Amino acid sequence: MSIKPDRWIRTMAEQHGMIEPFEPSQVRTLDGRKLVSYGTSSYGYDGRCADEFKIFTNINSAVVDPKHFDENSFVDFKGDTCIIPPNSFALARTVEYFRIPRNVLTICLGKSTYARCGIIVNVTPLEPEWEGHVTLEFSNTTPLPARIYANEGVAQFLFLESDEPCETSYADRAGKYMGQRGVTLPKA
Repeated sequence: MSIKPDRWIRTMAEQHGMIEPFEPSQVRTLDGRKLVSYGTSSYGYDGRCADEFKIFTNINSAVVDPKHFDENSFVDFKGDTCIIPPNSFALARTVEYFRIPRNVLTICLGKSTYARCGIIVNVTPLEPEWEGHVTLEFSNTTPLPARIYANEGVAQFLFLESDEPCETSYADRAGKYMGQRGVTLPKA
């Protein structure tokens, strides 16, 4: 297995629709305004956070249970920035829609700009032949409110290509998160 460089990412995105919308270079400013960078990097792709958020709240004193998740544990919010309460988390989604090839595994890591502020971005690996908007989890590990910027970079996606395709892909298994659009909550 090998990690793929920027030219491979560009080819896969432009010719095979692996990332849509796709930014072929690193974007650091827009209209003279500094951004948390997004777009193609040396060995990955920095994805953006859309402006749709689900902010965790415990106003209903619910128990967090992945098999019986209570949608009322979240407050929906749409905006250019999202404030995550102290020691809490929010869900969001990528602007980009991903289509992962059958011989590729994709790993996502949070950008250092957020990590250095105590904001952890968590995403499970994108398996071969999975497609959809990636649901992002932002954990605010600090005792202070934390701000997330929509339409700016939040996480880097690294593409690992195998010498041979997998035997059983996410699509073959009819994975429950296949083709997800928008922020997707846990499914039992």
